[in-house]
Amino acid sequence: MSTLAHIFEAAGMATIVFGSIKEQVESTAPPRALCCDFPLGRPLGEPQNPEFQHRVLESAFQLLEAEEPTIKEYDVSIPDTADEVLACPLPPRHDPDLHPALDEVRGLRPAYDRAIEKYGNRIGMGRTVDLENLEEAIAALIKITEGTPWKEAGIPGFPSRVSQDIRGYYETAALELSENAPKAWAGTRWFFKNTEAGKLLMSARQTMADSGANQPIWFYMAPGDS
Repeated sequence: MSTLAHIFEAAGMATIVFGSIKEQVESTAPPRALCCDFPLGRPLGEPQNPEFQHRVLESAFQLLEAEEPTIKEYDVSIPDTADEVLACPLPPRHDPDLHPALDEVRGLRPAYDRAIEKYGNRIGMGRTVDLENLEEAIAALIKITEGTPWKEAGIPGFPSRVSQDIRGYYETAALELSENAPKAWAGTRWFFKNTEAGKLLMSARQTMADSGANQPIWFYMAPGDS
């Protein structure tokens, strides 16, 4: 973003960069930047709190008055509650003959559809996996855990992107099933700790690591601390 800011400035457009990691912002030296100590992915801080978000924006727009390159720190910090997990009910088993992850994916479909209608595809699917090949992706992960090499399992795309799309499906459905907007990363923790698909994905990730697959292939299927 800092590089783009310099390009836009050279074309005569004033820019403001939002950054969550001060050291990174300082190293890239944008013309104007507001450093906000907020959880990654939430540049304006608290979701569903327009008053707070407007204060952040007002502070950022004040940087346009600066005549020299400037980096300002916002005066409110929001910690990442590292242990918080989203409280979200999961559908009961419907078809005992299906793998639990496949049964779970099908059970969440109505909630996913309602969430997409209500919120749009903000964190949903589509990078590699969409609704048409979601079950294909889950089936490929099952094959990997059963010993099929990942390149032969039929996984529909690069593993890390497949993982992101599956998580997007679940976290979108969770928006409809939970009562409140989740804290940062709470939805991701819920996915990996509480859902059958999350457990399957972690098992496939470990199987790929144990089989000697190159680290970048399997490591980014989940956050580094998972």
